[in-house]
Amino acid sequence: MQKGQQAILDRDSLSHDSSVAPELLAWYDRERRELPWRAASSVKQDPYKVWLSEIMLQQTTVKAVTPRYDTFLRRWPDVTSLARAELGEVLAAWAGLGYYARARNLHACARAVAGELGGAFPESEKDLRKLPGIGAYTAAAIAAIAFGKRATPVDGNIERVVARLFAVATPLPTAKPEIKALAERLTPAERAGDFAQGLMDLGATICTPRSPDCGHCPLGEGCRAEAEGLAEVLPYRATKIARPTRRGVAFVAVRADGAVLLRERPLKGLLGGMLETPSTPWEETAPSDIEDHAPVAAIWDKLPGLVEHTFTHFYLKLLVYRAEVSQGAMAVDAARPEQCRWLKRDELADAALPSVMRKVIAHALDARVKSVAKAKPGARAVARASA
Repeated sequence: MQKGQQAILDRDSLSHDSSVAPELLAWYDRERRELPWRAASSVKQDPYKVWLSEIMLQQTTVKAVTPRYDTFLRRWPDVTSLARAELGEVLAAWAGLGYYARARNLHACARAVAGELGGAFPESEKDLRKLPGIGAYTAAAIAAIAFGKRATPVDGNIERVVARLFAVATPLPTAKPEIKALAERLTPAERAGDFAQGLMDLGATICTPRSPDCGHCPLGEGCRAEAEGLAEVLPYRATKIARPTRRGVAFVAVRADGAVLLRERPLKGLLGGMLETPSTPWEETAPSDIEDHAPVAAIWDKLPGLVEHTFTHFYLKLLVYRAEVSQGAMAVDAARPEQCRWLKRDELADAALPSVMRKVIAHALDARVKSVAKAKPGARAVARASA
């Protein structure tokens, strides 16, 4: 055992360590949230539903996931049906949830389970972690919730509850191993899944990031943060490094029939496999050779304003250029011409477009509508002739 881990276990234990699980489980039985992926207390959990929900909930809110989860489940009610789907279909259904590597791994994992494993998820954390997209947290959550194993998933809610319960003074993310060890210390041998979900619910409804409702907390009596007046400030967090800003140019080509030119991004990397309007690389400064990146030979109009989007590790600012092209226009993207396609306006809603690209297209189409509405009949004809 490492020195730091020994120090964690040697700290003065809560006098009611042994009562934390019973108290929390009793509260959970009374107050548990009704969520679409949770089975009733007397019904065995479906591993597929647990896995699907846990992948969707990573770095996303329950509010954002709930309608999308219902849509996924209606379309792909089991792992076999999801495995049969095309990746593009899954990416399109995922659009708007962000972190698109999750969707690619979701599809790859479904195919691995449906194929190599005969449709059955493994029960142990070790075997679950061998599957695409399943890390330490997700493996522990599936093992505990779906299979009743004594496992300890630690998400943001659990992290906050445990940090306050033990008044952990080490800032995050450095404190993560310490908090994990303390959570494991509390995890009961029986009902580990309910215990984990109880901690999640407690963090989501009572032990909230701001203004925790300590008076109604089932664990409040023995909470060190509450006793020391630290509940509202814990867990401490290290100062975040400022996100850099990247810049680029997006090209929106609109065909005479209203179709928009899109390009499929490489499978690996940011937004892998998703569709985009052809764009320059996203770098610290926008390129000076903008014309060389245009995907179609046309007259490109620079639109006023910028499209801005926030990714996890950087801010993105895009200039948008728009061109109206003829019905027979060909996509001549020198980089990946085979990845280009035209999508009609009514096909865009179901396309695998990430949020940033929907912003780009909306910006271009809104600008087009405004320019047409403001143009006088004679001026509009000249503009079309020049295009």
